[in-house]
Amino acid sequence: MLKWLFPTALSLCQFAITGMAAEQRNIWLLVETTPHVLKVMEEDEPVEIFEKIAIGRRGVSWEKLRGDDKTPIGRFRIGWINEKSRYRKFFGFTFPNRQHAEHAYETGMIGEETYNAILNAEETQAVPPQNTRLGGQFGIHGLGGANRAIHENFDWTHGCIAMTNEQIDRLSSWVRKGTLVVIR
Repeated sequence: MLKWLFPTALSLCQFAITGMAAEQRNIWLLVETTPHVLKVMEEDEPVEIFEKIAIGRRGVSWEKLRGDDKTPIGRFRIGWINEKSRYRKFFGFTFPNRQHAEHAYETGMIGEETYNAILNAEETQAVPPQNTRLGGQFGIHGLGGANRAIHENFDWTHGCIAMTNEQIDRLSSWVRKGTLVVIR
């Protein structure tokens, strides 16, 4: 189909690397918490794989509460990017999302005002409230000055996905505000 545009495989690779921004391609992130891998996906194919990521020190959970040190499971978007984070770079998730808010509201963990604020944020593609009982400020970040040996041997975060500084720098070329992130 694109043979007329890319006469050789080499020119296709060059275009993919230099000529087409991630937002023009169907790029999304898959975080597989059991093998501790983050995959940059295009459609259903991995285009880059980052191994030895760290997650929350108490594992993962669909039910997430502030301070439980668990990584939330679900589908999120990158809601903001901090290029000058103490952890080198920080790609913040749109957490809590509708699914987490509905469950929390139904079980009485959050009230109607918080519930509506989270739903409104999702509908307007804004960052949801980050100070709810469900927690906030979750995302993907580098090590900054953290101990690399601890990172390589332990899950150490308060719920974020952590990568080495070199990995987060490479990941930054793929990530934009709005990028889908699936954590499972």
